[in-house]
Amino acid sequence: MTTNGEAAAGTGTARQRTPGVQPYYAQAAEALAERYESVRFETVHRDFLPLLPTAPARVADIGAGSGRDAAALAALGHEVLAVEPVPELHRVARRLHPSPAIHWLADSLPGLARLDGAVGTFDAILLSAVWMHVEEPDRPAAMRRLHTLLAPGGRLLISLRHGPPPEGRRMYDIPAPETVAMATRHGLRPLQKTTGTDHLGRDTVHWSSLAFEKERT
Repeated sequence: MTTNGEAAAGTGTARQRTPGVQPYYAQAAEALAERYESVRFETVHRDFLPLLPTAPARVADIGAGSGRDAAALAALGHEVLAVEPVPELHRVARRLHPSPAIHWLADSLPGLARLDGAVGTFDAILLSAVWMHVEEPDRPAAMRRLHTLLAPGGRLLISLRHGPPPEGRRMYDIPAPETVAMATRHGLRPLQKTTGTDHLGRDTVHWSSLAFEKERT
């Protein structure tokens, strides 16, 4: 999840160019949660709101961070799987948002291996400020995995951060057209692309919101 800030996410494979994201999020979990919770879900994701499935639906929040987005989705009547790999953020989120409609799981992209089996598929998957942490070699596998986890007609909602990365963290300014092309190659139809400013007021940061739909069988 994000405030249009940096969300918790998996680190992909163990390539070490700059430090991975998880140590930073572990060390700063409380402060980051306060930052995330300072901006409402409806403000950050206003472009996604009309694209959410009709409740009740099964929704996955990948990189759930402080749980703000998962809690908002649960309040809309959805059954939410909140996936967060950083234990420190996981603990903060469960304390802040103890909703019985939110189920928590520790896992990360690109594999999301723990989502196999009984977890099933989802009517929508949210990646808020998460895709920016996935390294280029891992992105095709991650997109295939997300496609697999979506039910037919399910929607993938991705926010992309643009601007210089924070010093000392692995983060990528991934062009929206690249992500649209990759999703299309993996059977996801583009629905929407919008741009917006940073809700934390950072002049050097802006965002793209991308929405896709899995083909119906």
